[in-house]
Amino acid sequence: MKVKSWLVESAPFAAMVAVECLDVGLSTLSKAAMSKGMSHFVLVVYSNALASLILLPAAFFFTRKKRPPITLSFLCKIFCLSIAGITLMQNCVITGVSYSSPTLASALANLIPAFTFLLAVIFRMEKLELKSPKSQIKVLGTLVSISGAFIMTLYKGPPVLSPPIQPHLHPSPSTMLTTSNNWLIGGLFIATASLSLSANIVGQAAVLKGYPSEITLVSFYCLFGTIQSALVTLIFERDPNAWMLSPDIELISVVYSALFGNVVTFGVQAWCIRRKGPVFVAMFKPLSIAIAAFLGFIFLGETLYIGSIVGAAIIVTGFYGVIWAQSDKEEVGKTTTTPLLDGHDADA
Repeated sequence: MKVKSWLVESAPFAAMVAVECLDVGLSTLSKAAMSKGMSHFVLVVYSNALASLILLPAAFFFTRKKRPPITLSFLCKIFCLSIAGITLMQNCVITGVSYSSPTLASALANLIPAFTFLLAVIFRMEKLELKSPKSQIKVLGTLVSISGAFIMTLYKGPPVLSPPIQPHLHPSPSTMLTTSNNWLIGGLFIATASLSLSANIVGQAAVLKGYPSEITLVSFYCLFGTIQSALVTLIFERDPNAWMLSPDIELISVVYSALFGNVVTFGVQAWCIRRKGPVFVAMFKPLSIAIAAFLGFIFLGETLYIGSIVGAAIIVTGFYGVIWAQSDKEEVGKTTTTPLLDGHDADA
């Protein structure tokens, strides 16, 4: 019984670690595909369309007897969630990666807990008592995380770890300036994506309280995201040939994004949000920094800069301050709950 209980408690933890690894793999594959000319708009459309074809039949067959009725109000909420979590977030993050790198995307993703906390306070989902030491730590940690993100975006610094380069390759000042500008543009897009995802996480937590069916939520989420992203692509992508996929890294990126970036990631995140809350999901983001840096250096030949290391360290420091204050509050809440209720919540 103890082993079974431990496995049940460890399942969300292991699932979120796997999700972070899959997410970094998606950023790396997307970067490689876009480097060969693939449109990031088209990638978002195809990946969500394939995910919808997988999820909708599964939601219909597996939850038709258990799910609550699908109402117009529910569909409107999911439509709004897909705007923030797919149409805006995915297009911004992939655009940001195309300008910068998966490492920067993973580091700036640590803004998500800070943004989530701020949104939760604004919408009164989180109480902010300025006289409480825990609330003060949350506010300070939020500000520290944001300052670290600005450092990573605005300052690259000297390289710390570089892949082997050819002796005759010497970038010109104009090339270096363009790279710096691209890094800044990419950082702004990724920060916008982090804010969008934070709004999505807060919204999912609210929706799942009244509609506890993750697979149904994710199915319509991907469907609406496909429709919205297709409209965006028709507006911004004027080249008809961009819709053609080559049977190489482009096709691999679409399939990987659909299966692991959408079906698995969205499903696991919704499952963990309903059982553990949005803070639990957000606390795994720092893992992606080391994973992205390693994959980017090995597979993309990217250089690791001092600004990335310093900024990431500051982000993680502030982030874990917020997490510590939040987790301490959750432990206090558990001590006031009876074992019977604890078991009921775990089974819910």
